Amino acid sequence: MWEAAVMLTLASKLKRDDGVRGPRASNPASDSTRRVSVRDKLLVKEVADLEANLPCTCKVNFPDPNKLHYFQLTVTPDEGYYQGGKFQFETEVPDAYNMVPPKVKCLTRIWHPNITETGEICLSLLREHSIDGTGWAPTRTLKDIVWGLNSLFTDLLNFDDPLNIEAAEHHLRDKVSQWFI
Repeated sequence: MWEAAVMLTLASKLKRDDGVRGPRASNPASDSTRRVSVRDKLLVKEVADLEANLPCTCKVNFPDPNKLHYFQLTVTPDEGYYQGGKFQFETEVPDAYNMVPPKVKCLTRIWHPNITETGEICLSLLREHSIDGTGWAPTRTLKDIVWGLNSLFTDLLNFDDPLNIEAAEHHLRDKVSQWFI
């Protein structure tokens, strides 16, 4: 419920700002100081869609209800190697969104073939440019990012083309090892 209040808070702010500015602002200087970015307008819609379609293993937290461009995601896998774990991600949506992907970092230390120990993530849709065409595109949304991060713990677990080579090699040597650091 708190997440819905966050969305409504920013949506109300956007409407107030549009109402203050009016359909045709006469003073361009004051208009530019009150202008709402394309990113923020997109985020109001995308956060509503995300919350309506969030995987049951994920929880989104917006530390500041007026900043939808920064949020934390918790993934708690219910199957696979990482079942029972709780993994925190930080997502920051840049001003140039949706032309560039959000920046995502894993805050939980984890031994994972697609996540480094410093939190870098190998997920094709987070790449601005991708040779295989599966990278970021303006048609992608926050929902795609969250579902992709969730899938890193199940069907997108990739040992053949790892970012963390040691973790992938460790898996190949010992498939029943403990994966939490």
